[in-house]
Amino acid sequence: MSSPVKPPFAISRTLRTPDELIAAGMVPPDGRADLQAVAQQYATAVPPAFASLMESPNDPIGVQVIPTAQELLVAPEERSDPIGDDALSPVPGIVHRYADRALLKPLLVCPLYCRFCFRREHVGPDGGVLDEEALDRALDWLRTHEQIREVILTGGDPLMLSPRRLGDIVQALSAMPHITTIRVHTRVPVAAPERVTDALLDALETEKAMWMAVHVNHAREMALTARSCLRRIARRGIPLLGQSVLLRGVNDSEEALESLFRTMVENRMRPYYLHQLDPAPGTAHFHVPVEQGQRLLAGLRGRVTGLAWPIYVLDIPGGYGKVPLGPDYILGPQQVRDPEGKTHALDRL
Repeated sequence: MSSPVKPPFAISRTLRTPDELIAAGMVPPDGRADLQAVAQQYATAVPPAFASLMESPNDPIGVQVIPTAQELLVAPEERSDPIGDDALSPVPGIVHRYADRALLKPLLVCPLYCRFCFRREHVGPDGGVLDEEALDRALDWLRTHEQIREVILTGGDPLMLSPRRLGDIVQALSAMPHITTIRVHTRVPVAAPERVTDALLDALETEKAMWMAVHVNHAREMALTARSCLRRIARRGIPLLGQSVLLRGVNDSEEALESLFRTMVENRMRPYYLHQLDPAPGTAHFHVPVEQGQRLLAGLRGRVTGLAWPIYVLDIPGGYGKVPLGPDYILGPQQVRDPEGKTHALDRL
């Protein structure tokens, strides 16, 4: 009997350096200098599970994680903190943008580093984990702000924590009477599904409402291992939400979005947000104009169930938060209205 065919990029460990990417055949040797320049600014991580989904370095999977020289080109409208998190951080690890919600970022490490990430200036293997003192300060802030009803664990990726540390955080949040909902934002189920062990799932046990938002941009990311991982999460009673970013060369067609949203629903995941790309440095090559995004979603109307219909949103720079990109919010070619009725001029529409 013939042995199974290995995927083109079968690797045994996460690739992090230009030399490792070149050795794996993901980038040509003559690109080493550019990649070394990119590596001075932004982290790289291509884990085995994600690499196995690639058919070529330039396919919708590869372009999400393989660095390129285009990242060295910074457009005038791009900024290191494109959605204004830093100005809304009262203590390290906390971001408080909305009255009843807060982000808790216990670490800045991810299983992979998306080349379009809006936190790309902050995340990376050197970003580390909040130490005990800093984590205690962040939890104390949540304890003393009783208007907070929902805490979103993000980062970085909270499922990169050890089960013990993750469990301690979940239990600390669960002990706060005013917090009713805990939400985990993660890429792990598709990027490194082997990390989702029984011990990690045990760490998520709580009497509070626990939700999980999984970042997926292309239907091929939901391979058999990812689907199995998602089933095990769902069996624990954790509702699944899907978050995606509209990206040129990844999902900027009706066919790609339809396949993505249908695959989510088939795996008990409700498409939640389709994000307009945030203007982080060196990401212009992924940009899809808002008008095109609106046309793509309009083209899906009537073709997919309402369960497969996300909210198309833009996070307005300056910490104003997300707005739906519907006719009540788009005022003109370069203006958007925020929830308070203020108008904002934007360069990347």
